[in-house]
Amino acid sequence: MLGYTAIDCMKLALQLAAQGRGCVSPNPMVGAVLCYGDRVIGQGWHQQYGGPHAEVNCLNAVSAADQDLISKSTMYVTLEPCAHHGKTPPCADLLIRSGIQHVVVAAVDPFNAVKGKGIARMRSAGLLVEQGLLAKEATVLNCRFFTYHIEQRPYITLKWAETEDGFMGSGSELRLFISGEETNKLVHSWRAAEDAILIGAGTAVLDDPLLNVRLVEGHSPLRIIIDVSRQLPDSLKMFRDGQPVVVVNKLIEGVEGSVTYLKMDLDGGPEPLLNWLYQKKIQGLMVEGGKKTLQYFLDFGYWDEIKIITNTTLKSGGVIRVPEVPESAVFQQVTQVGKDRIVTYKKHK
Repeated sequence: MLGYTAIDCMKLALQLAAQGRGCVSPNPMVGAVLCYGDRVIGQGWHQQYGGPHAEVNCLNAVSAADQDLISKSTMYVTLEPCAHHGKTPPCADLLIRSGIQHVVVAAVDPFNAVKGKGIARMRSAGLLVEQGLLAKEATVLNCRFFTYHIEQRPYITLKWAETEDGFMGSGSELRLFISGEETNKLVHSWRAAEDAILIGAGTAVLDDPLLNVRLVEGHSPLRIIIDVSRQLPDSLKMFRDGQPVVVVNKLIEGVEGSVTYLKMDLDGGPEPLLNWLYQKKIQGLMVEGGKKTLQYFLDFGYWDEIKIITNTTLKSGGVIRVPEVPESAVFQQVTQVGKDRIVTYKKHK
């Protein structure tokens, strides 16, 4: 690989890091590239929670012929190398021992056990450490990790599907199928990137969804239902498949088989639930509806991202109108997938 600039190397490191999506939480996605002059001699990423970090995989990828170049090379890493003993030893110490003299870090780790300590340790050992190259991109990539550690709650994505005339439900017992087959696969990939997924009791009864990941490869998020009065029937698929599901209600606390009942009063906002999720190391929460549940999170201002799927060929003249996108929403991108238009917003902060 010839002709790589510093920005090229960090962009490559970010691309590598993204391959860990859905596999490394509660750790961040991290990529690392080792460059000698304008040639990449090693690259790696954090592939699995509990497994080797990006820096380890990068150094292990250096060929035998290039081993003597390691000490003369520059390491580009998307997040500050760790300085504490977790599942693996500190990567800052590894880089010091490797003989590398120059390290370029995109973003400082917000985790209190690291948070500048890795950079300080390397600098104390005499390494030249630069920081800030593509820092914004690195932070966006790990928005869930940063939100979790800075705001002490999960990153919250609101997602809904709507008809071209702005409806998300028929108002009857008949389910309104809106998004197409390819979009459904995309939604399952979104689920696989989250730690938890949440719906209200009305959606649970009307749609009887599994809320797992089936159409793509990936892990299924923890399923959560808000059922204030505990009125959900035991016949729901989620109560019968043996996989964990959490029911938030005002009446009981305890565990029955695969179902965990959380007794919480959420009338004043979702903070009690978000605090519980924080304690469980849940960094990403997707709220899939319905209208009442989505509006609840919007009204209390607890959201970070909104994904709206619009079937551009379907007009229902339905009953249940979609929520209004708040004024604090900043347009990010629009994508066309078959007949579906997908628009993403993020909260202005």
